[in-house]
Amino acid sequence: MAASEKIAVLTGAGISTESGIPDFRGPNGVWTTRPEAMKLVNIEDYVRDPQVRIQAWQERMRHPAWTAKPNEGHRALVELERRGTLLALMTQNIDRLHQAAGSQKVIELHGTIWLAKCLSCGRRTRMQEQLERVTAGDPDPVCTECGGIQKSATVAFGEQLDPLVLETAVVASSACDLFLAIGTSLSVQPAALLAAEAHRRGARLVIVNQGETPLDDRADVILRAPIGVVLPVIIPGSKSDSEDQSPPGAAPAT
Repeated sequence: MAASEKIAVLTGAGISTESGIPDFRGPNGVWTTRPEAMKLVNIEDYVRDPQVRIQAWQERMRHPAWTAKPNEGHRALVELERRGTLLALMTQNIDRLHQAAGSQKVIELHGTIWLAKCLSCGRRTRMQEQLERVTAGDPDPVCTECGGIQKSATVAFGEQLDPLVLETAVVASSACDLFLAIGTSLSVQPAALLAAEAHRRGARLVIVNQGETPLDDRADVILRAPIGVVLPVIIPGSKSDSEDQSPPGAAPAT
């Protein structure tokens, strides 16, 4: 870490579990304990079935992101920006805890729950605005501009990643000399391809994850310890006493 000059970071749900946000595929993950919840993030089910949308809006009301705070892992990564060695912090997470910790070079591969979007006209609004409508009695609020179906501004199964976002992530992964994969199973494409591409181009690969990944046999280092413990140790100069910040332009949605 100290010798690397161009570092690319990919984070998954595992980095936010210590902030109280469950992961998806872990032993206590959302999809492990509630397999039926996968329908809520499948775009075909979401568009076809109004009951799925109604349930999804209720899940958004209760999402732990509204009250979660960055943990030591999130804060440690801010130091890479301060040192000037971070090319990009690519995250599969939708909670914006990296921004809340102070990171700015964040690439949100899967979007964010802090915004809502219309599937017809593309209009984006604050999620708070739409959840207020749900609270007021509208179980499936449609777009006020065109009447289209709305969802969180996140990438569901069956949707494509934003091409520009993906291109930016690929460029960073291709240029790095160290790729740090944190709290991700490296099983979701195309995000997992970023680590593989970095390794193919000669970058060292460090994996910090509680479970095995398909790229473990290529990794230079694998660390299984808790992320909030590991990152402050392996990132030179990281501090654990940074003040928490609120996500830019965001307000709690409850």
